Amino acid sequence: MSPEQQLEILTRGAAHIISEAELLEKLKQGRPLNVKLGVDPTAPDIHLGFTVALQKLRQFQDLGHTAILIIGDFTAMIGDPSGRSKTRPQLTHDQVMANAQSFRQQAFKILDPTHTRTVFNGEWFEMMTFEEVIRLNSRVTLQQMLQREDFAKRLAKNEPVRLHEIQYPIIQGWDSVKVQADVEIGGTDQLFNILVGRDLQKEEGLPQQVALMMPLLEGLDGVQKMSKSLGNYVGVSEAPETMFGKLMSISDTLMERYYLLLLGEVLDKSLHPMEAKKQLASKIVARYHSAEAAQAALEDFNTRFSKKDLAHAELPELPASGIGADIVSAVVAAYAQGFNIKKSRGDARRLVEQGSVQWSGEKITDPKAAPAFAQGGELKLDKTRAVRVVS
Repeated sequence: MSPEQQLEILTRGAAHIISEAELLEKLKQGRPLNVKLGVDPTAPDIHLGFTVALQKLRQFQDLGHTAILIIGDFTAMIGDPSGRSKTRPQLTHDQVMANAQSFRQQAFKILDPTHTRTVFNGEWFEMMTFEEVIRLNSRVTLQQMLQREDFAKRLAKNEPVRLHEIQYPIIQGWDSVKVQADVEIGGTDQLFNILVGRDLQKEEGLPQQVALMMPLLEGLDGVQKMSKSLGNYVGVSEAPETMFGKLMSISDTLMERYYLLLLGEVLDKSLHPMEAKKQLASKIVARYHSAEAAQAALEDFNTRFSKKDLAHAELPELPASGIGADIVSAVVAAYAQGFNIKKSRGDARRLVEQGSVQWSGEKITDPKAAPAFAQGGELKLDKTRAVRVVS
C-alpha cells in the first residue's frame, strides 16, 4: 500500500495522534517502523478494553511493520498512576512474571507471535546504577510531573502522591529510547507518559516517536470505561457462552463502536441490529476461542432466548438457599453469582417493574413477589441472561 493508504487504515478509530504529518513522513521512508506497546502485567487476565491497543498494533503488523511488545516487569512493580485516584498496590517480581506468562498467551490471540519482538524492560533497568538513575531523573522537572491531571487532583484533595509514582512516566519514556520506537500506541490516559518519551528521545538525538492514542472502550453499560471492578467487562479468557451473552447485552449504539475498536471493521448498517450483534459476538468469540466455540455459543443463545427454551439450555446453576426470598433479592444474587455483575436493589427493582424478569416462563412485575424458588426453575434476568435455580 502507499503511505497515504496505510495512514488511512492506521488512523481509523484513533482518538488523537501527535502527529499525522509525522506518521506519514515515517511511512514514506519505506522501511518497517518500530511500533511500541507497553503493558504492565498487574493481573493474569485481560478484558476486551485492553485489546483495543493490541488490535491497532496488529494492523501495523499486517502492513509489514515491527511490533514491539514491552512487558513491564519493572514498571509493573511500581504501578502506573495514570487515571488513578490513589496509589496502586505494589507487586512482587514473581507475581508480575506469573501474570506476564498468562498475558502473553492472551495477547498472541491477536498479535502474530512470529512477527512480534517481546522484551522485558527489566533487561535495562535492573542493570542501571544509582548514579544512572539520578542522571535519568535530572532530565525531568517536578513541575512537569505535577502537570499531570491525576497528580494535581490528588494534591488538591490533600491525598498522597508517592515519589515512586513520579518515576513511572520517566521509566516508560526511557523504554522508548531503548527500543528506538517510531510509534507508541496507548490509551488516551497514556498521553503524558508517551510525550515524556518523545522528550527523552529528542535529548538523545533520536527521531521522536509518534503518539497514537486509542480511545478507552466503554463497558457493557455504555457509560463508564470497561473495568473488572465495575463489573461491566468481557474477559478474554471467559467461557464462550458467557462472552457471547455479555456482548449480546450491549446497546445498538455501542455495537458500532465495538465493531470499529475490537474488530477494526465498519458496521454493516444494512443488517438488522440483532443479526449484526450476533455477528459481532460470534467474531469475537471465534477470535479468543474458535469458530466451533462461536457457533456453539450462537446456538446456545438462540436456544435460550430466540427460541425461548430455557428449560433445555445450559445456564449457570444457583442453589435456592442462596438466592434470597423475594424477586429483587433473587435478581441481585443471580447477577452477582451467575455473571459476576454488580446490581443494586434499585437496579433490580427497575428490571422487575419494566417487565424484564421472568420466573419459569412467567413475567414478574411486582418487586415484592416471592416465588417458590425452592422448587427450582429458570430465572430470566434480561434479554441475554438467565440462571437455573436448583433446590
